[in-house]
Amino acid sequence: MTLIYWNEAALAHVTPPGHPEQVARAEAVKAALSELDGLDWRDATPADRAEVERCHPPHHFDRIAATIPAQGHASLDADTHVAPGSLDAALRAVGGCNAAVDSVLAGEAKTAFNLMRPPGHHAERETPMGFCLFGTVAIAAKRALDHHGLERVAVLDFDVHHGNGTQDLLWDEPRTFFCSSHQMPLYPGSGATHETGAHGNVLNAPLPPMSGGIEARRVWGDVILPAVDDFAPELILISAGFDAHAEDPLANLNWEVEDFVWITRAICEVAEAHAKGRVVSTLEGGYDLDALAASAAGHVSVLKEQNG
Repeated sequence: MTLIYWNEAALAHVTPPGHPEQVARAEAVKAALSELDGLDWRDATPADRAEVERCHPPHHFDRIAATIPAQGHASLDADTHVAPGSLDAALRAVGGCNAAVDSVLAGEAKTAFNLMRPPGHHAERETPMGFCLFGTVAIAAKRALDHHGLERVAVLDFDVHHGNGTQDLLWDEPRTFFCSSHQMPLYPGSGATHETGAHGNVLNAPLPPMSGGIEARRVWGDVILPAVDDFAPELILISAGFDAHAEDPLANLNWEVEDFVWITRAICEVAEAHAKGRVVSTLEGGYDLDALAASAAGHVSVLKEQNG
């Protein structure tokens, strides 16, 4: 049984017309996952601000809260917009990921997927950006460490865009190991191999435009996962962006559903070796609706396998 964290509030974060990070993304993934059996659907309840402040200073929360409009849209930057339901949605994204960590560490299931938006991996300590308000996966990592007392948590990011926010939030956290594959050059411009964290706790593996599954599997199989194996995490968190798919309009990698499946299965094998099989995944990018839905379904199908 894989746990799925969801709440209709994900549909209340309404972006301006034509924006790629749209309500239809969550609807497409939810419809695809609803076709799978063996899932335990749970409510993503909102985190309180103390959880957000595990990674962000109070004024970051206050700025976002103050920007929420009574109607229509307001902009935090040229790409990142909020609507009346955006703060609740973002807090439920954090809350869903935290609840997934709590449940997996309690032994209720080995794996969980947080089907909430907005995404989070671009949100830096004091800067919402790249469609992201709060660093959802980094906050969940800090909760696993500080609330549950784990000593080693790995955060693995296969979104096509570098998780600059997660890197920023965990840069000086030696109990975490952040690894990212991503297209380079591409937004946000970070993620070079020399960016290794304050404690050698960051591993970046950039991929060239137009590369495909062969290169992806090589990087994950030969570079990232051996390093994660050496780190021996007690829990693995995944920033699951599906915009490396060949059909995605915002980037130029040529992955297929089978590549996401392969990477997910390889991650789960490392989790089985070191983390009692415990994997918590949270939705990041993916902007072609059909490719997003199929890739997310493939990803979650592998997470299901982890539970036997």
